[in-house]
Amino acid sequence: MMTRDEFFRALLRAAKEAGADEAEAYFAEDESFRALASKGQIDDYSVNTAGGVSLRVLKDGRMGSSFTEALDEEAIPMLVKNALASAALIDDEDEQFIFAGSPEYQQIDCTGDPGTPEERIAMALKIEREAREIDPHVTETTLGTGVETERTTIRLMNTRGLDLSHTADMSVCMAGVVARDGSRATTGDSFAFANSLSALDAEKICREAVEEAVFMLPAAPCASGAMPAIFRNTCMVSLLSTFSGVFSAEAAQKGLSLLKGREGEKIAAECVTLVDDPLMKGGAASRPFDGEGVATRRKEVISHGTLTTLLHNLKTAKKAGCESTGNAARGGYASPAMGIAPMNFHFQPGEDDLNALCAKMGRGIVITDVSGLHAGANAVSGDFSLLAQGYLVEDGKKAQPVEQVTVAGNFFEVLKNVVAVGSDLKFPGGVGSPSVWVREISVAGK
Repeated sequence: MMTRDEFFRALLRAAKEAGADEAEAYFAEDESFRALASKGQIDDYSVNTAGGVSLRVLKDGRMGSSFTEALDEEAIPMLVKNALASAALIDDEDEQFIFAGSPEYQQIDCTGDPGTPEERIAMALKIEREAREIDPHVTETTLGTGVETERTTIRLMNTRGLDLSHTADMSVCMAGVVARDGSRATTGDSFAFANSLSALDAEKICREAVEEAVFMLPAAPCASGAMPAIFRNTCMVSLLSTFSGVFSAEAAQKGLSLLKGREGEKIAAECVTLVDDPLMKGGAASRPFDGEGVATRRKEVISHGTLTTLLHNLKTAKKAGCESTGNAARGGYASPAMGIAPMNFHFQPGEDDLNALCAKMGRGIVITDVSGLHAGANAVSGDFSLLAQGYLVEDGKKAQPVEQVTVAGNFFEVLKNVVAVGSDLKFPGGVGSPSVWVREISVAGK
């Protein structure tokens, strides 16, 4: 039985012997655990390991690829044959790359302790129990209450001498509840993640979910009009995630981003700094190298309102005459495409928490959640019209909860009209944000 090292080296050697100019092996494996609870017991339990290896070969300037889940000697000839065959069929004039390596790679430790399976199950049961007991209005928990953990391992090796690996652990605790008052029912949810399970506060997660559900019980549409607005952190994450593609150099070069050629221009308010930080401690998307093996680094995509760079992989950087920003992204070991994706993408936080922002705003609306992003947002133009909920702010304080309203605007105009950025930075995943106060947004209610 071959070791992984022996398999990778044999695979690359076979590719060269078969006529490849250069070759690259990429291995990815996910070990996942899930324990979700309902009515005092675990009702969804799974443990899975999935992974495989892809081979990319460069032959006469063309890139071909193939993949397999079987890491054994018998798989090697077919991998090589299929990769070379696909290279012969590729009709792409863009220059292709097998990367020799960056001068230096930062060391980041993303490993942690997920706890034993028994500890994870106990945590899931604790979350579900406490979520039901905090407030009498809560009648049940929702699907997805519990614990998930994942260990991801990546290995990249090529014939140019590159040999990189990275392992990351992530533990997630989630609580969702249903609150009722007569015939009225509302939901609330909260979650948190960390490299280690012990770093998560189950009680805080439960309380946040319950408080949101109970608070929203008397919610109703508000009057229509243009008003000052604060997008709460997780809500702003939804917007930033939806429109993050406009910062891709690939999208710009294909004419799918209005930011094409605008580096150096002022595109946002002075208080807006947008950061891509793959080296962030504890980040969900932290890693020392990207999908092509380029060393990652922290960068300010927008610095005090000015667009400083788009996000590049090797191909787009070559076209633009610049260096890759280390944002090459693979869709998985089975995907032949090399795209671009941000990593720990977020607005740099300011000094005021959400309550302080409300106090300074005085009167307006806090938008806590939006839905309909797939249908109601145009990722190219920046326009959006979304179903929303939240609460009004009167005299600087939290007032009437609001639901069944529509908020409409344009992402690029939102960037220009930011009054202040909050201090409450939160990451639901690889994109994060603090709460963001915008001068005005259009709200359609009653």
